[in-house]
Amino acid sequence: MRTRASAPPPVALYAVGQLPAYLLPTLVGSLTGGAGLTPAQAGALGSTLLLASATVALLLAGRVAALGPGRTARTGLGLLGLGCALAATGPQLPLLTAALALAGLGAGATTAVATTALAGASDPHRTTVRALFATSGTAAVLYLLLPHLGSGPAAPFSALALVALAVLAVLAVASRNDSTGGNGSTGPERGRGAGRGAPAAPGARTRARSAALVLTVPFWSMAQNALWGISGQLGHRQAGLGESALGLVFALALLGGLLGVTAAGALGTRIGRAAPIGLGTLVIAGCALLTGTAHGPSAFTTGELLWNLLYPLVLSHLLGLAAALDPSGRRAVQTSAAAALGTACGPLVGTTLATGLGYPGTGAVLAALLLASAGPLTLAARARGAHRPTAPRRVPGRPTRRRTVGRRRTGTRPATAHLTAHPTTRPAARVPGQRRPVPSSHPNAHPNAHPDGRTARPDHAADYAFSSARNSASTSTPEGSSLT
Repeated sequence: MRTRASAPPPVALYAVGQLPAYLLPTLVGSLTGGAGLTPAQAGALGSTLLLASATVALLLAGRVAALGPGRTARTGLGLLGLGCALAATGPQLPLLTAALALAGLGAGATTAVATTALAGASDPHRTTVRALFATSGTAAVLYLLLPHLGSGPAAPFSALALVALAVLAVLAVASRNDSTGGNGSTGPERGRGAGRGAPAAPGARTRARSAALVLTVPFWSMAQNALWGISGQLGHRQAGLGESALGLVFALALLGGLLGVTAAGALGTRIGRAAPIGLGTLVIAGCALLTGTAHGPSAFTTGELLWNLLYPLVLSHLLGLAAALDPSGRRAVQTSAAAALGTACGPLVGTTLATGLGYPGTGAVLAALLLASAGPLTLAARARGAHRPTAPRRVPGRPTRRRTVGRRRTGTRPATAHLTAHPTTRPAARVPGQRRPVPSSHPNAHPNAHPDGRTARPDHAADYAFSSARNSASTSTPEGSSLT
């Protein structure tokens, strides 16, 4: 019996591919302090890493299955580990630029494979929630450890390289075991792919919702990551927090993100996606304004905690919406890449706004951008006309019965129609079981015979017929339903 091949784990791949974006404040801060770069140069390098990741993810949208998920994931993890290892060794600007671009290519390929697998899962929303939970948990642990390992770029980039190489080693061992088993793909996945027909072409409403989602997500992501990229500088210079205090705040914020992910998994889609996306974005806008204008540790910490509590909840619904719009995974990859594109532009936009407008002005501009993006995202999440007609419920082992109240066969009339036609005369109804007498001209014919040969019915028969009709009228209505 052949052993089944295991597909690349989407939760672990998503966590590794998204770690550079989650660790962005530490990466930019280490480049500013340890490498001796200016804030604008450090922000540009962070944008280079994330822009390369978003570009590769967009190019790989819809092509992961053709290239091979396992091969693409291993290549991406190798590039991510190599780029981060190079960035940890030298502080020279050209080497850092090439290393971060290489790491971005690897992160984008890894994220594309993971997002495609998440969209093809049986429950995309809950699988995405688990992936976000793993990402937030790993980032929170690193935020607690990195302040104790030094302030230069060696510690955060070495940690990223080690995580990528660890997952790569796990995939290599799994691939070797699968090759010895002699089966190139999982049995259940193959069976589902063979039995499933080609996906239907999306309608005009679905295409409009997909376009609104993909075009708005970059601005939604850019506004948040612009503030996230300067959160370290903002907390240190304006809120007055030290390195250890900032690391603790960021770790608590990401632990709050774990609570948000847990809430997203428990809530699911019971109240739809429009309310969590729209209301969550509005509250995030208020948190951005509070964080940007914070002049003390309490306001800064409150804004960061509440913001990171809501961010994964809204993001999980956005990715779940993309997976629902296109089960093949193409829209999910495009949405994730669009979010990465906004994330890539975030550090450069944040540092530019902070230099020109200051931190309070930056918070106000980013809050306004979030408010503007809440409307299109809410409209994209609203599913009008998506209710399917429900079939009658069938219970196994019990025949399905249809209700016939209020229905009548065509051509029939109520049982009391002959009573209302001639209210003053007795109904002429046949006696059950009695034959109609044959007309005869015999001298010994019936004494009640008419001159034209017809035979009159006896009085007891007429009485019996009237009582039978009366009983039938008392137990039936014109609609056919019983009164007793």
